[in-house]
Amino acid sequence: MIKAFEIHDEVTAVAPLRGRGPGTSEEEANAAFRGLGQGDFKDARIAVGSFDGNAGWERHLAGDELVQIIAGATEFDIIVDDELQTLDLAAGALVVVPKACWHRFRSAAGVTILAATPAGDEPHLFVDDPRDL
Repeated sequence: MIKAFEIHDEVTAVAPLRGRGPGTSEEEANAAFRGLGQGDFKDARIAVGSFDGNAGWERHLAGDELVQIIAGATEFDIIVDDELQTLDLAAGALVVVPKACWHRFRSAAGVTILAATPAGDEPHLFVDDPRDL
């Protein structure tokens, strides 16, 4: 059965994660997101969530990730072809993160995102530059 989601209602159903950073466990980070189901997008998990702080570096080896900024703003760091770029993203922005590209969100005031994230067990890494790993 097809279900339509009211994004605002879904976002308000989860408590924002405050002060996200190196001490944040994956369980705490996952608790700040609400699943909206799963589609045939390389087994992507569709979820909304809110947080502030530094989400840490991550990458998705199974496929591209789709991210839409619902509210707030974030500095979005991404490494493509070994080049670091920082994008300032605000509500309404949409970005497709290419497969296997390191990326992270940094938001002092808070950000709410909707993401279609490929399945995988890639942890968040709190290092200066993941290319040094």
